[in-house]
Amino acid sequence: MEIKFLGAAKVVTGSNVLITTDKYKILLDCGMFQGSEQLERLNFEKFQYNPEDIDFLILSHAHIDHSGRIPKLVKEGFKGRIITTNATFDLCKIMLIDSANIQQSDIEWENRKRRRAGKEPVEPLYTVDDADLSLRYFEPYLYDQKITLNDDIVVRFKDAGHILGSAIVELWIRENKDFTKIVFSGDLGMPGRPIINEPEYIEEADYLIVESTYGNRIHDDIKESAKKLVDIINSTVLRGGTVIIPSFAVGRTQEIIYELNKYYEYDKSIEEFMKIPVYVDSPMAVMATEAFKKNSSCFNEETKKLILNGDNPFEFSNLFYVKSQDESMKLNQYSFPKVIISSSGMCTAGRVRHHLKHNLWRKKNSVVFVGYQAEGTLGRIILDGKKKVKILGEEIKVESEIYDLEGFSGHADQKVLMNWVKNFKRKPKKIFVVHGEEESSEMLASMIESKLNIETIIPNLGDAFEIKEVIVKSQSGEVLEPIKQKEDIEKELQDVYNQFEALVYRTDKIIDPNFLSQDYDELKNKLLELQQKLMDVNMLLGK
Repeated sequence: MEIKFLGAAKVVTGSNVLITTDKYKILLDCGMFQGSEQLERLNFEKFQYNPEDIDFLILSHAHIDHSGRIPKLVKEGFKGRIITTNATFDLCKIMLIDSANIQQSDIEWENRKRRRAGKEPVEPLYTVDDADLSLRYFEPYLYDQKITLNDDIVVRFKDAGHILGSAIVELWIRENKDFTKIVFSGDLGMPGRPIINEPEYIEEADYLIVESTYGNRIHDDIKESAKKLVDIINSTVLRGGTVIIPSFAVGRTQEIIYELNKYYEYDKSIEEFMKIPVYVDSPMAVMATEAFKKNSSCFNEETKKLILNGDNPFEFSNLFYVKSQDESMKLNQYSFPKVIISSSGMCTAGRVRHHLKHNLWRKKNSVVFVGYQAEGTLGRIILDGKKKVKILGEEIKVESEIYDLEGFSGHADQKVLMNWVKNFKRKPKKIFVVHGEEESSEMLASMIESKLNIETIIPNLGDAFEIKEVIVKSQSGEVLEPIKQKEDIEKELQDVYNQFEALVYRTDKIIDPNFLSQDYDELKNKLLELQQKLMDVNMLLGK
């Protein structure tokens, strides 16, 4: 077995890992490179494998740096199965189409320049039709379902707590009759976040691939960052200014809305005149928020409780969703104090660039960054303190107050990452540290080796590693199989059957005896599906 790292190696974006066995080729993520021009040019390079040969793509979550090259993969011949969570599929329906629109729009602008220069036109990375076609290959599943792809490959998703639907991937692969367990962290979130659950711990792995975005930093507390945000808004309003929040349309935007909902709706000291208008100016963020509502079963208990009590955490009296371009343009025609939340989060595209162009040069305004800013992006350049920046072809002086609230970051910090790795009951033989700039990856890797005594590897782009030891042992010393022994299955099925009978049917004649011979995993999957349907019904009743 071979693991090859083809993205997010000593950089944060472009997540793409190829696992090759004696029978199959499996991809973990197929993300877009984002940041500097040099990095983004990698998106147009040929894949270092034949897309037609890929049997499975296992997608950790919907963010474009993890999913953004899927339409290109399909365009170039992929016809395999894309395995992911239900919520990730719902978000990809929005994000991949949006990405395709950006690709087409950027190329139209580029080709106009090329025609004037007498150059040949170029094609977009992919089109809306390509993105739409790629969605046909998705197979969505729930957390905790044990998904048997075939006799040799089993997958299970655990909640990564990063964004809605984000998953830690547990992957069992059989070679030579034995199973190797590979765990891919995807992007891990911070504990105590609004809306979604905390990252789950994994008990055992042979090999671990772990992210390191903030492997060299400790975040501020989310509650402290929420308080700082409110203070920034209020102080900016008092001087007659506007607050611009470049925010990722999926995840950060919904969390900020949630926190502002708590402030404006539940703080009794807030007078009506103090509720300044908050505009969410991102069509994708509006659609993503609808996807959040559809997947309420992924919410944490606090958010579920709010919903069942009749409170929609994504709505409050002074919140307005902006959809049309005309409405967006009007926001910059009026100088009254307001908050504008707009994507993209790194200021690389989207309507936020227009808002920065019209507001960044005004001293009374504030710009608040609430997520990671990759090297080379406009957001990173502003954060690094440059006094003049180029936006939409025009040089803009940076006069606004600039803030960086890392407490809102959706990525685990160094402390959380270390604690997550520490909680493996059976430690991995090796850990591959990815999805971080070099300094961040090196610091996390060094801490893992010194404190946990586990060998770490920081791969370069294109590095491949052969996995020779394939025997996997459980805590008891027995060979770990993806499906439990028949005796254990029958016992657990009987327990579930007894509870099901007592709570629902109260009869011993409803379920056929053959029902008890089904695999435990199949029954668990069905119960999880029922649980989600029940939560959806509760959502309707709560309205």
